[in-house]
Amino acid sequence: MAHEIQEESIKTHFKKFDVVTDFSDHFYSTNKGKSGKERECEINPSSNVAKKIMQEWKILENNLPEEIFVRVYEERLDLMRAVIIGAPGTPYHDGLYFFDIKFPTNYPKDPPKVYYYSHGLRINPNLYSTGYVCLSLLNTWNGKSNEKWNPSGSTILQVLVSIQALVLNERPFFNEPGMKPGWRTELPARSYNDDVFILSCRTMMYLMKNPPRNFEALVIGHFRERAHFILSACKAYRDGCVRVGYYEHYSASPFPTVEVSKHLKKHIDKIFADLVKSFAGIGAYLGTFSDVQSLGNSEQKTEASKSQVVNVEVDNGAAKKEGEPKKRNFIGVFGKLRKLLKCT
Repeated sequence: MAHEIQEESIKTHFKKFDVVTDFSDHFYSTNKGKSGKERECEINPSSNVAKKIMQEWKILENNLPEEIFVRVYEERLDLMRAVIIGAPGTPYHDGLYFFDIKFPTNYPKDPPKVYYYSHGLRINPNLYSTGYVCLSLLNTWNGKSNEKWNPSGSTILQVLVSIQALVLNERPFFNEPGMKPGWRTELPARSYNDDVFILSCRTMMYLMKNPPRNFEALVIGHFRERAHFILSACKAYRDGCVRVGYYEHYSASPFPTVEVSKHLKKHIDKIFADLVKSFAGIGAYLGTFSDVQSLGNSEQKTEASKSQVVNVEVDNGAAKKEGEPKKRNFIGVFGKLRKLLKCT
């Protein structure tokens, strides 16, 4: 119950949508012109483009999903910043994923530009380490005409929801073109999720060290509240008590139930102490995890319990394990939009 109260508090006290003034660290504000000075807003406040952007503001203010927060800028109508909280049931759970947005001078004829704060990490086939976002809706992937940006109907809200539900999904491996679920791709997909979770943890540490402006309270508050949960998930994944992406307090087994690769064990062992240090640095409650040795005997415990790992069965081309937590269908009605996301 205490955890639920904490989680609600950050959502209650941090506005989902707000107009702010400081845009100095925005990716598109620091693009220099030929003069070497920061670019100024090229959109006339009294133009139809400005009116359209203001309409977008109103749509966002009234319709943002629960886990998306947006800031717009009083003096830069052309700029926007959004953060998406990773959803339960995905390897992105509890992570924060930031996107800087720029509206073109002919908006909505052309789609907005979107930059992802990757910190040099490739956590998704659609999100490049350079910050490039590959999405048909942004015209950055060659989708069909009805999958691309529509000046008369597409909105920035649609872009954000598509990224939330379809890009940061439970099985990002299959965002790659040509990848289809089946027994031949199941193990690579699980391995991909393992890597995604490790990279997400690294992203968390980067954000705690240097939170984006106007989101400092959200970053620190979120990780203070979720630190113990994230560390518990690390331990459960490392010990094979639940498959990566599916950790929840009520579903993780106290004993190993899935096989764990040496690769995942190695990287969790390596990153765990750094996570503890980062969470402690922002004043998060760590409980027993304040002792970094809490993972100390994991290898022995896992080896001693290998006999409890259930056998993999192949059913209709998909590998399953008895007792594995049921996937949460977070995508819901957006499932039919997956074809928008095929990207190299």
